[in-house]
Amino acid sequence: MEARQTRSFDKGQMTGITWQCDGILLGHAVSRFTELSGFHSKSANVDVVRMHFGLKGDYLFTYDQLGKTFDLVGGHHNIMYSREFEMTVQAKTLEIETFGIQFPKEVFIQFTQNASDTLKRFSEAIILGKSAILTDSWGTIDSPIQQVIQQIIHCKYSESLKKLFLLSKSIELLVLCADACEASERKTETFIKTKSDKEKIIAVRDLINDRVHCPPNLSEIAQHVGLNEYKLKKGFKETFNNTIFGYLTDQRLQLAKQYLLDTQQTAAEISTQLGYATPQHFNNAFKKKFGVTPFSVRNNP
Repeated sequence: MEARQTRSFDKGQMTGITWQCDGILLGHAVSRFTELSGFHSKSANVDVVRMHFGLKGDYLFTYDQLGKTFDLVGGHHNIMYSREFEMTVQAKTLEIETFGIQFPKEVFIQFTQNASDTLKRFSEAIILGKSAILTDSWGTIDSPIQQVIQQIIHCKYSESLKKLFLLSKSIELLVLCADACEASERKTETFIKTKSDKEKIIAVRDLINDRVHCPPNLSEIAQHVGLNEYKLKKGFKETFNNTIFGYLTDQRLQLAKQYLLDTQQTAAEISTQLGYATPQHFNNAFKKKFGVTPFSVRNNP
């Protein structure tokens, strides 16, 4: 059900972990390079639909069966299908982190053939055996998607419960991914129009993730990425459907929940560690987010 793997390639190495449940394959991988380079991968006779999530890092991604090359900035996702699979990745950063889910063709069709119009059209192409991508616009990994992926990576369940958990989270990610890709297709970008600005907004997200315990203020963030505060605030909201403060709050509370489940720290210790003014302030924010108190999570995981 769970397997770890390491793959060496020219000027780099990939380490990863995969999980299987009911024919669905989930995987998380981190590729680190000694200098900017790339790698090639292919598989034959694997009739699956692939959900691809780029969590961190920039790269060029050439998908031979689609006849397309994508220039991707960390924090993106899409759904693709082809009977065979051959790709070349050219790294533009020294570290790339990805997550993926492979659905057997029949399972994916069963889930989606009566869903939204976009998914129906995608499923029809799959039924005909045509190589296809859900939308030409890649979706952005927002807080809900990021949180589900982290829940999968840090899942503590075992055996049958883990299998059920992974199945439910796979379907949840499918819904979130399809909805976000469709929204991206309709969206008119007003504030973030260039790839350079998009990279800066992704850098803001990464900075917040790295400093959840001691978050930077708005002027520090703006100076760090080289955007004025107005464009920073508007661009972040446009990209992630959340304010900078709202995103930070979500990340802090998700991390707090993880600490409650995975450590023996008290709620008061966690609130201090994450920078809350008082345990009561933390308690109120946690209950507003999850509908239960920290104490309830600790005693009823």
